[in-house]
Amino acid sequence: MARRRPDRRERLERRLEEGNDREELRETGGEEPRREETGGEEKSDSQRAVRLPRASGAGGGSRPEGTVRYSTGPEGIGPPAASGGGGAGPRPVQPAPARRAGIWAVLAAAGSGERLGADRPKAFVRLGDRPLLAESLERLEESAWIDAIVVAAPSGWEEPAILLAEELGCGKVSSCVTGGATRGETVRNALAEVPAEATVVVVHDAARPLVDDEVIGRVLVALNEGWDGAVPAVPVRDTVKRVDGDRVVETLDRSELRSVQTPQAFVASVLRDAFSGDVAGAGDCASLVEALGGRVKVVAGDPRLLKVTDESDLQRVATLL
Repeated sequence: MARRRPDRRERLERRLEEGNDREELRETGGEEPRREETGGEEKSDSQRAVRLPRASGAGGGSRPEGTVRYSTGPEGIGPPAASGGGGAGPRPVQPAPARRAGIWAVLAAAGSGERLGADRPKAFVRLGDRPLLAESLERLEESAWIDAIVVAAPSGWEEPAILLAEELGCGKVSSCVTGGATRGETVRNALAEVPAEATVVVVHDAARPLVDDEVIGRVLVALNEGWDGAVPAVPVRDTVKRVDGDRVVETLDRSELRSVQTPQAFVASVLRDAFSGDVAGAGDCASLVEALGGRVKVVAGDPRLLKVTDESDLQRVATLL
């Protein structure tokens, strides 16, 4: 009897389960089988990127369904030409000629999610009926502002991230890199995959799934005004006090305080300079740019851009979908 070829969703679920098995293997001290690679020098985990295969030939060609490979080559696939149409189901990934300049998004999705108490990294916990990562991926893919995307995933979860991108038809996704031990190191790993010709880099945390195109537009428009970077923020509603142990030192003027969100946008060359030094303790990208004297503008954020940290956050975001 002929065997039915698994569809994309089945392959994605299988990869998710395999990723979970790898996590359990590491926790019990077992060894994970090594992946055989051919051609070129082998890269370390921190340097290796999973890439969507490039189309062959000048005319583009077709991408084999579900193909994922490790690559040490310099090229990634560029964003597809805009296409109309609609209908239900995932959109097919359409290869297109590489476009290396323009606006690139770095999607940081390498958080462990320990406070969620899940059996998998935060980006792959369920938000509704699909992984948390899917929401940010799809929204960046559909944004008219974004030309290409680099994803940073936890070690061992790079291929599930790429399969998810293919499942969603995210043709803008260029590659998926392995995240670092800190957020700063994760962003630096992804930034290394952004081509030198890129003019602007937008950094977004997958933990804030409800990214809105209007917010993306606001941070990008600020760069046209001559700012080095721009961050979205919302007013602080609570009274904030600075303390020393259990003693109140002073009450801060909350009219001068803002809660900063992502996506954050930067002139690409400025962001690269900011990430050339020590990034381990960086709270966000803007703090590194500020430390070098960069000018960062605050624009209006979105109260819906909630950060998922624990189960209650996940439930709140789910009600806003």
